[in-house]
Amino acid sequence: MKKTLLTLMTLFVISVVYAQKGKDYKKLPSLGVQFTFTDFKGAQELRNNSLLQVIRNNDLYIFRDMSAGIGISYMQGLSNYVDLNVNLSGSFLRYPVPDAPEQPRDRLLLEGAATANLKLLTDKHCITPFATVGFGAAKYGGYYSAIIPVGLGIQFKIAKELFLQGASQYRIPVTNRADYHLFHSIGIVAPIKKREVVLPPPPPPPVVLDRDNDGVLDSLDRCPDVAGIAALDGCPDRDGDGIADDLDKCPDQAGLAKYGGCPIPDTDGDGINDEEDKCPDVKGYARYQGCPIPDTDSDGVNDEEDKCPTRPGPASNNGCPEIAKTVVEKINFAAKNVFFSSGSFKLLPKSFKSLDEVAKIMKEDETLKIDIDGYTDSQGADDKNQILSENRAASVKDYLISKGVNAERLKATGYGESNPVADNNTAAGRAKNRRTEMTVKNY
Repeated sequence: MKKTLLTLMTLFVISVVYAQKGKDYKKLPSLGVQFTFTDFKGAQELRNNSLLQVIRNNDLYIFRDMSAGIGISYMQGLSNYVDLNVNLSGSFLRYPVPDAPEQPRDRLLLEGAATANLKLLTDKHCITPFATVGFGAAKYGGYYSAIIPVGLGIQFKIAKELFLQGASQYRIPVTNRADYHLFHSIGIVAPIKKREVVLPPPPPPPVVLDRDNDGVLDSLDRCPDVAGIAALDGCPDRDGDGIADDLDKCPDQAGLAKYGGCPIPDTDGDGINDEEDKCPDVKGYARYQGCPIPDTDSDGVNDEEDKCPTRPGPASNNGCPEIAKTVVEKINFAAKNVFFSSGSFKLLPKSFKSLDEVAKIMKEDETLKIDIDGYTDSQGADDKNQILSENRAASVKDYLISKGVNAERLKATGYGESNPVADNNTAAGRAKNRRTEMTVKNY
C-alpha cells in the first residue's frame, strides 16, 4: 500500500511540473452529481486475495453486494493534468464498524473526501484516464472516522467543458472506527463559470485624425465629436437596436426601424403589441389575441359568463332566454299534483295528467331542463326517508322519460326530510312536507 501511495504522489508532482508548459486546459470550477456504490465485501476479497485472483473469480463489481447512494462534488483544475475534487456522498447501509455491535438496521453513511485527480491527458481529449488520491472523513450514526481514498477513473468529454466521469476508489481506514471498502461512482461534471478568453493586445493606433477616438476616421465619421460604432458611420447607439441615436426616435429604448427606432406600439394599452393584437384599438386579452371577450349572441353577457352563448338572454338568467311565466306556473302546478302510494315511490294514476302536461312542454321546447327534488316528512328513520325521497324523484324522472323526454334534460335528487316547508308536528304540516318540487331552467 505504501508503494501505491508513493507512486500516486510521484505522479502528482510530475503532473504539476509538466503542466506548467503549453496551452491552458485547466478544468474550470465545476459542480458534479454522481450515483455512488459502496462495497465492503469486494474490499474484503481484495485484502484476502490477490487482485488477479479476485478478477478471475468475478468478485468485483457485484451489484447485489453494493449499497447505492448519491453524491455531489466541486472540481477545479490545479493544472492541466491535476484536478482538485471535493466530494460529499451519502447512502443508507449497515456499516461494519470495527469493534462495535452489528448494526440492527440501515443508517445514513456520510463521507466527504478531498482528492487530487492525476490525469494522463488534458481535458482537450475525448477520453482521459486518471488516478486519484486524497484524504477523507466519514460519519455513521455516532461513529466518526478518517479514510484515505486511492483509485482509478476515466473521463469522457460529452461537450465543451461537460464531462462524464466514472471512478473506483479503495478507501483505506486511518482511524479505528473505519473499515476498508470500495467506493464506485459515475456522474456528470459541468462548469459553473465560463472560461476567460485572453484576447491579444490591440495593435498601436495609426496616427490619424479621430477626434472622438471611436476608431472611425473623422473623414468617414458622421458623428465625429461623439464616440460611436463603425457600422453606424461612427454614431452612437445607446439602446443597441442597430439604429443610430441621431436617427432614433426612442434612443433609450430598443426598437425597430419601421417604428423609427421605437418598440412595437400598444395603441390600446392592453399589454399586447399592435403586431400581435387583432383589435389594436380596443383593450382585450391575450387568450382572444388582444380582442375583448366575445359576445356571440350580442345580449350584453360575454361568452365566458353566458350559459347560452348562442341564444340572447338577460344577465339575470345567465345570458339565457327568459322562460315564459306560464311555463313556470304549469310546471309548479304539476309538481304539486304528483302523488304516491303511502310509504311507497309508486306514482298514483291521478299524477299522470299533470306529468303528461310537463312532458308536452318539454318536447315543445328542447332547451328546457328540469331539476326534480323529492322530500318526505320527519316520520320514520332518516335513512329510509332519504332513500324514499330519492326513489320518488326518480319515479317522476322515469315517467317523463317514458313520455319521450331525453334523460339528459332531467336531474332527480332526494333530500329526505330536510328543508321542510311546514311544521312536522301536525298532520297538515307533514302532508305539505311530503312533496315533489320541479324547477325548470334552460341552461
